[in-house]
Amino acid sequence: MIGQLAQIWRHPIKGVGAEALAHVGLHVDRPLPLDRAWAVLEEGGEAADGWRACRNFIRGAKAPALMAVTALVVGEEIHLSHPERPDLTITPGTPDAGPALIAWLRPIYPTDRRAPAALVKAPAIGMSDAPYASVAVLNCASLRALSDKLGQTLDPRRFRGNLWLDGLAPWEEFDLLGKRLRIGEAELEVIEPITRCRATEANPETGQRDAATLAALEDGWGHTDFGIYAMVRRAGRVAIGDEVTRA
Repeated sequence: MIGQLAQIWRHPIKGVGAEALAHVGLHVDRPLPLDRAWAVLEEGGEAADGWRACRNFIRGAKAPALMAVTALVVGEEIHLSHPERPDLTITPGTPDAGPALIAWLRPIYPTDRRAPAALVKAPAIGMSDAPYASVAVLNCASLRALSDKLGQTLDPRRFRGNLWLDGLAPWEEFDLLGKRLRIGEAELEVIEPITRCRATEANPETGQRDAATLAALEDGWGHTDFGIYAMVRRAGRVAIGDEVTRA
């Protein structure tokens, strides 16, 4: 055993809202279910079907206020909350969902950025920043190390991870590249590190930039990577408290 599963998060709409889970079923060559299942296209963004790069969508690197959105999926509905907006419930895929979401986002989206234009459905591989069906695996000890470097406690939601592991040494996740992990009933193959953007500088409670995360990573460790992308190779249920071992 190298650790245990400490937290599970998903983000039903890319860049818009984080939701904590106690358990989830993982499927082979698929992202965590309902993670980045939808995305909000910017005006002028590429409207073709399939996976598209993050530059086409609204996200926290462009609008730190988005980082303060929380989400809750109930059936086909997504409930969204933000400290500066009334709560919103939408049913993606229905005619009213996109216009309602865009109207809700406009007051907290920078006017000097391309405006939110349309709610689009992700392909089966999801719409993460990686062009494959990724699951983002992060290390609680690395978060503590970065927090110590900055002199402030960092909320894990800054990093938009899916599975947070505890029990590893700081940065030990990078030693897992090319290897397989068994978490609960599932097995994942670690593909590559996750290079970070300015979204991580924003506080998920306030939606304001208040931590120089990228500068601290570069100064302390000579890179801006935090976490690893993995792919599900064996399906199964994972739950908080599950043991994590090398497969």
